[in-house]
Amino acid sequence: MIRTIIFDMGKVLIPFDFQLGYNRIAELAGCEASAVPERLRQYDSVQRFESGAIEPRAFVDEINQILGTNYDYDVFCEIWSSIFLTDTLIPESLLEALHRRYRLVLLSNTNAIHFPMVRERYPILNHFDAFVLSHEVGAMKPSPKMYEAAVAAAQCRPEECFFTDDIAEYVEGAKQYGIDAVRFESAEQIERELTDRGVDWQE
Repeated sequence: MIRTIIFDMGKVLIPFDFQLGYNRIAELAGCEASAVPERLRQYDSVQRFESGAIEPRAFVDEINQILGTNYDYDVFCEIWSSIFLTDTLIPESLLEALHRRYRLVLLSNTNAIHFPMVRERYPILNHFDAFVLSHEVGAMKPSPKMYEAAVAAAQCRPEECFFTDDIAEYVEGAKQYGIDAVRFESAEQIERELTDRGVDWQE
């Protein structure tokens, strides 16, 4: 029996497009937008930031050095967070209904710039009981540490958790930890998956 439902955040609840940020960064960096991710991939700054190994201001300093830019901290944070799109992928009504009967946990690879902005802009997150975030755990999916933290937040056994993520590798990591998990395709698909498992959110 499912007692807790665990959702990934990006491209499950909230859509995003990195290209929006790359386009704006490229304007000041004086390069093509395609060169921005190429430069970033040569370093581990983003991975260390999302693992909580580097503080936000130090991260921005590193990115400025890598890209040859001189972004002010607040300006960079605004650009860095411009990747998120307005409309959520799962309707708030579904989460609200699920939350009346089940515990909800968010499990996300994210960072200390993105997540505070997302909390502020997307009321859909108010329906969650707990947030398991990579920069706070000190690890990133598919590390077992993330799933261990998620199950602890779920307050039940792994097999009593249902998890959905858009990345197959992260779904497989959850399954290896004993969590019932599926790759996210659409809100309708998740409703079917939940129904098949006896999850009932209807009044």
